[in-house]
Amino acid sequence: MSTKVSDHVLHRLQEWGVEHVFGYAGDGINGLLAAWGRAENNPQFVQARHEEMAAFEAVGYAKFSGRVGVCAATSGPGAIHLLNGLYDAKLDHVPVVAIVGQTNRSAMGGSYQQEVDLLSLFKDVASEYCEMVTVPEQLPNVLDRAMRTAYARRTVTAVIIPADVQDLPYEAPTHAFKMVPSSLGLTHSAPIPDDAEIRRAAEVLNAGERVAILLGQGARHARSQVEQLAELLGAGVAKALLGKDVLPDTLPYVTGSIGLLGTRASYELMRDCDTLLTIGSSFPYTQFLPEFDQARAVQIDIDPFMVGLRYPFEVNLVGDAAKTLDALLPLVELKPDRSWQQTVVKNATRWWEVMERRAALAADPVNPEHVVHALDALLPDDVMLSADSGSSANWYARHLRMRGQMRGSLSGNLATMGPGVPYAIGAKFAHSDRPAIAIVGDGAMQMNGLAELITAAKYYRQWEDPRLIVAVLNNRDLNQVTWELRAMEGAPQFLPSQELPDIPYARIAENLGLISISVEKPDQVDDAWKQALHADRPCLVEFRTDPAVPPIPPHADWAQMKATASAVLHGDSDRTGMIRQGVKAKIQEFLPGSGKSVDDGGEK
Repeated sequence: MSTKVSDHVLHRLQEWGVEHVFGYAGDGINGLLAAWGRAENNPQFVQARHEEMAAFEAVGYAKFSGRVGVCAATSGPGAIHLLNGLYDAKLDHVPVVAIVGQTNRSAMGGSYQQEVDLLSLFKDVASEYCEMVTVPEQLPNVLDRAMRTAYARRTVTAVIIPADVQDLPYEAPTHAFKMVPSSLGLTHSAPIPDDAEIRRAAEVLNAGERVAILLGQGARHARSQVEQLAELLGAGVAKALLGKDVLPDTLPYVTGSIGLLGTRASYELMRDCDTLLTIGSSFPYTQFLPEFDQARAVQIDIDPFMVGLRYPFEVNLVGDAAKTLDALLPLVELKPDRSWQQTVVKNATRWWEVMERRAALAADPVNPEHVVHALDALLPDDVMLSADSGSSANWYARHLRMRGQMRGSLSGNLATMGPGVPYAIGAKFAHSDRPAIAIVGDGAMQMNGLAELITAAKYYRQWEDPRLIVAVLNNRDLNQVTWELRAMEGAPQFLPSQELPDIPYARIAENLGLISISVEKPDQVDDAWKQALHADRPCLVEFRTDPAVPPIPPHADWAQMKATASAVLHGDSDRTGMIRQGVKAKIQEFLPGSGKSVDDGGEK
């Protein structure tokens, strides 16, 4: 039997080292599915419940493995469903290749069933490379360039293959006019800026007295260099959320996350510094960076398209973070005065004390900060963490301290709901020997997570370590938006849009053959986490949490406080709870570091 185009697609993916393709079936890729049968499911076709989930799983796989994630979908609706996950990859600079079916070439332009102009559909999300294969000889070049571009540009690419082309006999490009041969492989390159620019950067850093470093995911492979630099400069280090796992939070000068979901210590670091060094981050919230006339600034980023953003940087270094810092470190002078770093350490230490006190506050029925704070001490050093968008991301950002080889991620720039569970599944296929934990709100769980429990139930027996824990913070509220309505609009909670059905999450997981745990009292939290961490299969833990616990930003300005007060005056449905919990949480920041908690009713 001759090799078909579909057979060669899978063979070429094998040659690129692709081990998993996350997808969902449809007649637009029937040729590929038949080829998967002939190839004995190599690379493995991982069946998600929905094409968007397949894309999210490819993103999670790519984020936690550092390799390209591949997803596949049928034409028309299947291709459309991929988009949200693909945009998540594009905005977070993650390499993902989408392989998509299309109607037969003879039907194109004929308003045929499920015919969608896929080249137009994908031209933005896969703007770096999006091509349709119309003849067999075109295939190797298109597929190779899609893989190579995704890796090199850390972005999304798309390969569209009409259904009839999939079933054609494969013919390699010949040594002839208008044929494009191709080859495998991608050589890793690590660009380094010019020596003169590195000297300029060193002069700025050496002149500063109060240096702040901001890390993003682009600094992930430069951990040792960043630690050396921080010690030389006596600097404090804050982290963008996508860079949360770049540097351990156990280092005393690390202030944790920055921004709306960040820590007060990071806010103070930026407020008081006179020099800023940003490495591998395009953190977008300028208001959390120093005032424009306050600090001299240097940026290091591998992508020339991303330098010069967010802040008026004096020196922009385009290069690999580790190699650039290797060149910079010999020029950086040791700062003998450690008073700045001592202040940073004091602020960071105090913040963690505040978090401990806020987690200890009573709530009705369970404080979500207590749920996540209790997990911190129990985390395995090799755990893979995902958090969904919403208030759960606040607690992930503020209460979990990275250490060892921990990895963590969420939807950073798109901030879409729903990737928490599929990220964790993708992570398990990247590292089946490591535990994974997804922290999700009930809104995200109802949107996407429930169905993907089926995927976890289907595949967990393949994983060397079967532990995948889904922690559902069930407060019956789209909580982040509720608080945004209060603080940004001065509007009360709008129940028709915010109130969620109370779903028996634990019972659903149990019916799927997974372990399920329900937590309705604070004293059950620790034991629930321990039980889940010792489970022999995926486990869902449903925590009944209080929607009145506010995700207070590291500093609340007068406008936000005034708007929240307006929400109360205009009849917020949870007015007493939000006032009580808000005051209790905020007051912890102003207590001396005694470890005592204070509330309005004698509860501890």
